[in-house]
Amino acid sequence: MDSTAGNAEEKQAVVDATDRSSSSSPPKHVASHDEGRQTGGGVGGGVGVRDKDLDGAFKYLEGRDHAGTDAEDVNIKALKRKIDWRIVPIMFACYTMQFVDKVLLNYAAVMGISKDLNLTGNNFTNAATAFFIAYLIAEVPNGIILQKVPVAKWLGTNVVLWGIATACTAAAQDYRGLLAARIFLGIFEASIAPCLMLISSMYYTKSEQAPRFSFWYCGLGLGQIVGGIISYAFQKVQNPAFAGWRIMFIVLGIVTVIIGFLTLWILPDTPMKARFLSPSEKVAIIRHVSVNQTGISNTHFKLSHLLEIFRDIQLWLLTLCTVLTLTKRGARQISVSSGVVTTYSATLIKNAGYTPPRAALLNMPSGLVSIAATLIVGFGVRKTSHRWAWLAACCVPGIIGGALMSFKQNNKAALLAGVYMVNSIVATLIIIYQWTVANCAGQTKRVVASALIAGSFSIGNIIGPQTFQARDAPEYTPAKIAVLATQAGGALVSGLLFLYYLYANKKKDRKYGLQGSATGAEADRWVNRTDMENENFRYVY
Repeated sequence: MDSTAGNAEEKQAVVDATDRSSSSSPPKHVASHDEGRQTGGGVGGGVGVRDKDLDGAFKYLEGRDHAGTDAEDVNIKALKRKIDWRIVPIMFACYTMQFVDKVLLNYAAVMGISKDLNLTGNNFTNAATAFFIAYLIAEVPNGIILQKVPVAKWLGTNVVLWGIATACTAAAQDYRGLLAARIFLGIFEASIAPCLMLISSMYYTKSEQAPRFSFWYCGLGLGQIVGGIISYAFQKVQNPAFAGWRIMFIVLGIVTVIIGFLTLWILPDTPMKARFLSPSEKVAIIRHVSVNQTGISNTHFKLSHLLEIFRDIQLWLLTLCTVLTLTKRGARQISVSSGVVTTYSATLIKNAGYTPPRAALLNMPSGLVSIAATLIVGFGVRKTSHRWAWLAACCVPGIIGGALMSFKQNNKAALLAGVYMVNSIVATLIIIYQWTVANCAGQTKRVVASALIAGSFSIGNIIGPQTFQARDAPEYTPAKIAVLATQAGGALVSGLLFLYYLYANKKKDRKYGLQGSATGAEADRWVNRTDMENENFRYVY
């Protein structure tokens, strides 16, 4: 953990150790379980708390004194390992297939899909963009649905549906058919990021979340590696009646459907519903994560939480860091670079003079770079915090890679090195994902914020492919320069976030005293209050 005085994670751990013994009993000032009853005292001085504002985790703790006593003997480290092995692999599998299914179009591009479907002009670019437009639109209902339905069930259902959409891509006979398949794929894949963000935050403290986010996010890197192998293999399929890329979509779609059904069976919606945990283990993990003050489950939609998003500077900055224009030159952010790399990396390599099968194989090291960057960042945040610095550090190789792609276009080795180095930027997204759920409290705000960040990332991916215009082929110089320019913007905004969190924490310290000293600290853990409403909440950076 970071030793800096302003680091809220270190302070929070101290508060947790002090209050752990009493966290299984009903919080002070909180109403009983009867609907509509309120207390006379209230959290933070005089505000009544209704039953529907209580987190599902607190309701589970009520009346479980025996399990709470047994929970004292539970080994937290062993319990976390048990949870890791149960939920992280299936989340990893979901994210792997999410990436593979999304970028199959990238590999199909070097397998003749444009010729087979008579794609002309910007048809291919528009098909790639349609996925993210649908993804963005679908985040709006996701932000509401995810608070009302079981998260894991919603995830599993959508995995099955996008697997079907992937397989149906093989049936496309022209541009319109391809466009329809990509739109449905975008709609169903829109659930993946907010679902995994919310599920991961239920079982771990803020600093513990970072490496777990990294583990399932490594599915992106594995997807790049596996995708190259799959593309190479299906290019060897010679069947005049049924092209290799069509078989590829069908096979991968079936694999995704199977993983979707496994998700419905394996992944619990909350720790309270985890069949693989005993009652005492459930109590122990709930107590353990109570330090986050972000809650676990609450189906009560609060309009005030939604409105707070619009005046929360951190979410504007996180969104800006993900997508919006930063400099006077109009350089767009991190996700633009991702859109360029994930959609067109194989095409860039092929246009450097490599055969389509070899281009697919040469794109595989990109996955190794993604995995390495993701794991380094995840464990780096766990050990040192300072998410802002790790985010900025990821942008440095991205800047160098963008320069090599832009200014060394006739040098194959430099171009390949540039493509590989730019893949380090994928780790920035996992920082933003984890930052969002760590610093947003109040269930409505947290769910909508997760969908907002996922949606804003899709905006960048809409912009990214559009920088690849047919008139710029085969070098695509403007797109490569966009990759270079966006990295500097991402690093700058991460610094602004750091300064904002310092300011916000110091402002709360001056107004309410040091963290944990304000009235109602214990109750604030399980009452559905936002980070701005909770006097004891401090931001991590």
